[in-house]
Amino acid sequence: MSKTLRLFLLLVCAHTTILFANEPEKTQRDDGELFKVAIAGYTFVNFNLDETLKMMQEVDVHYLCIKDFHLPLNSTDEEIAAFHAKLAKYDVTGYAVGPIYMKTKEEVDKAFDYAKRVGVKLIVGVPNHELLPYVDKKVKEYDFKYAIHLHGPDIELYPHAADIYEHVKDLDPRIGMCLDIGHDARAGHDPIADLKKYSDRVFDIHMKNTTAATKAGKTGEIGRGIIDIPAFVRMLREVKYSGACSLEYERNMKAPLAGIAESIGYFRGVIDATK
Repeated sequence: MSKTLRLFLLLVCAHTTILFANEPEKTQRDDGELFKVAIAGYTFVNFNLDETLKMMQEVDVHYLCIKDFHLPLNSTDEEIAAFHAKLAKYDVTGYAVGPIYMKTKEEVDKAFDYAKRVGVKLIVGVPNHELLPYVDKKVKEYDFKYAIHLHGPDIELYPHAADIYEHVKDLDPRIGMCLDIGHDARAGHDPIADLKKYSDRVFDIHMKNTTAATKAGKTGEIGRGIIDIPAFVRMLREVKYSGACSLEYERNMKAPLAGIAESIGYFRGVIDATK
């Protein structure tokens, strides 16, 4: 895609996304894909749930990966019900929980119990390596999918998709990965090739871009960076990915709405332009 076309999509589609916010009577957008456009809860680490849902409403996104700062792991059943009622008011569905870091068996137990009470069947987790056999046991017990989140070169634990695959390939097929495409690229890997190679183990995707395929790369808006997003969208269709593509926006996190709108607008523009 040429830089001119990319800029055109960026401006027009981000503008269109903001226009949707001024039409509260409009029904939610159907992107016409097997995969869902979503947002990862960490995007809103500096905002309470009401502020989060209002921003999601403004960009017409209706799927959220739930973080524990919005719904703590020790929430009561009544608090969980109130949480879901608030999401429903904004026509938002919590499709998964996490990422949740797990360093002990007790933390694994707590995470699975939490997901069951929240009513989701996907956990995005970061378990210590020695806990993987226990996670395997819990997945069989609960019949959940478990997506290990990768973090690029920033930490040694699960830096890229290939590393996760090597750790889970002999475990229950319901244990896979959350493919963070920005961090995968920062670790020197190709997220498009990795999506194709490991598609049967990709259960969640974090959408972002990066300025360089090195640790020095900065993540930001989906349309700005080295990752070929149109090619990634085509690969999503090729492998028939049916999970969520969740924007995880980590730039300007105390005032993220403009970047969120730009990213969602660009992503949807690419979806439309590549049909």
